[in-house]
Amino acid sequence: MSDAHTPLSGAAILDALKSAEIEYVISVPDLTTSDGVLRPLATDPQLKLLRVCREEEAIGICAGLLAGGKRAAILIQYTGFLASMNAIRAIAMEYRQPICMLVGLLFADAPEDPRQSANYGVNRMIPLIEAMGMPYRLARNTDEAAAIAPAITRAFDLSEPLTVLITRYPGA
Repeated sequence: MSDAHTPLSGAAILDALKSAEIEYVISVPDLTTSDGVLRPLATDPQLKLLRVCREEEAIGICAGLLAGGKRAAILIQYTGFLASMNAIRAIAMEYRQPICMLVGLLFADAPEDPRQSANYGVNRMIPLIEAMGMPYRLARNTDEAAAIAPAITRAFDLSEPLTVLITRYPGA
């Protein structure tokens, strides 16, 4: 169980990406992670930020980088994840690509369990991911953010996708 009093740190999320040897982060701006993750990412000398217009583009670009031997991750919000279901189904699930997605949950009104959110889209995320058979993790605090690196490493080792649900607005 997570400690609701431990703040979620964007720096811990970026450290986890670096520990997992991620080189590129493909992103559509995301209100949940903008201040704590996206802004610091834009100036981080170790990570290359690729901004795209649509989340489906992020899936394809990530797959192309993977085919070229580069490690990439995607930073989007849950509405973009939902809009990208066909690309996720095809590229991540059917082709078993290590598409690693960091997904911000807007309206994170149930910090311990997103399934209890009053928001229709947020409370359907975990059941949808589970129905797809996709591995996932929650990032509710800095300790859980630290566990992102081994989860990404596992995804690359097994050539399988991963979704990390960011349930709080991370601080810088």
